[in-house]
Parts: sequence; structure tokens; C-alpha cells
Amino acid sequence: MAVNITNRQDAEAIIREQVVQTIFQDAPKQSTFMSMAKKLPNMTSNQTRIRVLDFLPTAYWVDGDTGMKQTTRQAWDNVYLTAGELAVIVPIPEAVLDDAEFDIMGEVTPRVNEAIGQKVDSAIIFGSNRPKEWQNDIITMARQAGSNVAPASGKDYYDLILGEDGIFAKVEEDGYGVTGALASMSMRAKLRGLRDTTGQPIFKSSIQEKAAYTLDGAPMYFPENGAFDNSIAQLVVGDFKQAVFAIRQDVTVKILDQGVIQDPVTNEIVYNLAQQDMIALRVVFRMGWALPNPATRIDEDRTGCAFAYLEPGTPVTTQKVTFTVKDNAGSPAAIDKARINVNGSILTTGSDGTAEFNLRAGTYPVKISKKGYVPVSETLTVASSAITKTVTLPIQA
Repeated sequence: MAVNITNRQDAEAIIREQVVQTIFQDAPKQSTFMSMAKKLPNMTSNQTRIRVLDFLPTAYWVDGDTGMKQTTRQAWDNVYLTAGELAVIVPIPEAVLDDAEFDIMGEVTPRVNEAIGQKVDSAIIFGSNRPKEWQNDIITMARQAGSNVAPASGKDYYDLILGEDGIFAKVEEDGYGVTGALASMSMRAKLRGLRDTTGQPIFKSSIQEKAAYTLDGAPMYFPENGAFDNSIAQLVVGDFKQAVFAIRQDVTVKILDQGVIQDPVTNEIVYNLAQQDMIALRVVFRMGWALPNPATRIDEDRTGCAFAYLEPGTPVTTQKVTFTVKDNAGSPAAIDKARINVNGSILTTGSDGTAEFNLRAGTYPVKISKKGYVPVSETLTVASSAITKTVTLPIQA
């Protein structure tokens, strides 16, 4: 005999579904760099000029009572903060806003702010999608200064970080003290795994206590906004107060209900807000940053860097760029100690007039100068091969 029942499938339309009135999500993350670097007063125009000590005076001993006193000089340079702009538009149909159980605008806005923080950190630290108006990223400047350390057999993370040739030593050799460190969350396990010669943990004394992640007294930060790029660096350390930033326009939110939205590539109109009953959330943020790198008694030629980093197992691909600087005499001679500034990364030529950079693919403004010569500015494009470039500095009349 057949037995009929009203099962769940039959009654699906009238079964009440419980919906938790909470959106499960993590808290929005902000820019780690901006929390560690030095903030300057807000910019009043698109560009802010910083005066930087460029040449230090020297004192001389006088020979005897009637010895001749020598002269010296001091000079300054300009470093510029140029505002880069971050912006995004979030189009939403008005019907969706009306029918939603949650405040969609209230949910979207903090996530857009988080995305801004992620983009700022990625551009300044790693050079990812860096605005062309900005100077080189921290990783690029540290690499040109020789402040990068590669993993080597026989060396553990203690040696690579705090040892005599570790990344802390690289910063200290240029006259700075490390004030902070940045790493991905995976670095925690590497540090916890360090052991001394007796097999005891170096970094963590108890498995019951929460570890305070510091390196030689410098606090460690583990960015949770997705900005840290393990393919470029395992760990970045430095004197973060040497880096400065200023805001031209703080995060500004504007709701648009008229106008059109175009595809940025094809310029095709994608949405007509008024015609399609839509609104758009437009968010804009403008800021600039710089690593001024003034002359110091330890780094008088400004070729050092306040930052250093630990490379991954497979270092990022760079190309060697060799500059040879000569004068414009009848028989051109190599110029010693000519300064080559590649978008904020500075090296000086040797007695043979050459200097070598290691740069990732991209376009870089270059300025070559030395007292007594007419400075030369050029644009350098790095692709997939090494570059050899000869530059002539005219002798000043």
C-alpha cells in the first residue's frame, strides 16, 4: 500500500529560512606604511618641495701660529613630493539599494578605504603600479644601495636578519637605526622555528604566552591588507621615520546620480546613471611621499639607504644598467664621483667613470651631475636586457 507524506521538498515554499543578521567579515585594514612613516603637513598644491642637506662642510687643522685657514662649502638639494591620485567608482542600481537588508553604502565605503591602504603600501614599498610622478619604491632604492641580503647555505634567519652581514647591519652601515620591520604572516613561523645550539627556541620562550614580535627592540608588523609581496622580499626593515608623506586630498566620498561611466580602455559608455536609475559611489585620495636621504657624516655622498630587505629564494628579475660618464674635452676623460640619480636612487661613478644599477623593467628619469659640469637629464627605459649607456657632461665655461 502506498504511503504518501508531505516531505520537505513539497513544503519548501513555506518553510521559514533563518538568516543571521550579521555579515561575517574581518575588520578593514589600513595602510601600514602610513602608520609608521613621518607625516608632513597637508600639501597645499600638487607638489611640495623639501630642502635636503646635500653637501657637508669640512674643518681643517691650522699648521702653526701663522698657518693659512682653508675654506669649505655647504650645499642643499631639493626633493619633491608629488601627489599621486587613487580613485574608484562603485556603480549600484537604486533598486538594489532599496531592496537590500543592509546599508550597502556603509558596507562598501570601509572596504574601498582598505583598498586604498593596500595600494599605497604596494606602491611605496614594492613599486607595484607606482604612479609615474613618484620616486623609486623602497625595495628599488635599497637594492641600488646594496642593502639587500640573499639567503645562503649555512645561514639561518638569525644570521640573515641580525648577523654581522644581515639586513640590520646593512641599515646600520649607512648610519641609521632600525625602527620597524615588515613581513608577511608566514614569517612568524620562521622566527618561532629558530633554535640555539642546544635546540632551545630563540624567539619564543613559552608556548603558553603570546609572543611580542620584535627584532632587536624594533617592532614587527605583518600587513593584513594584502600589500606584502613575498615574491619580492621576505622581510623589510629600516628607519621608517626617514620616509615622509603628505596628503593633498584625504579620502573623499561623493555620491553621483547623474552622468555616464565609460570603459577606461575603449571609452565606451557602460552606464548612464540617470537613464538606468543608478547611483555611483566615487572615492578619491591624493598623497605624495619621499625618502629624502640627506647627506650625513656616515653617508656624505647620499648613496646609502635607511632600509634593507631579505630577498626570497628566487630573487626578482632585474637588469644591469651601466652608466659611463665622460667630459666633452677633445679627448673625453672619465669623470670620477659624478652623481647619477635614477628617480631617487643615487650612485656615484668610480675613477673609470662608471656606475652600475640593477633595475626592474620600467621607465626612469635620470639626472647626472657634478660640480663644475653642466648637469644632464635623460629618460631611461629598462626592458628585458642589460643596458650600457655613455653620458657626456659638458665642462662649465
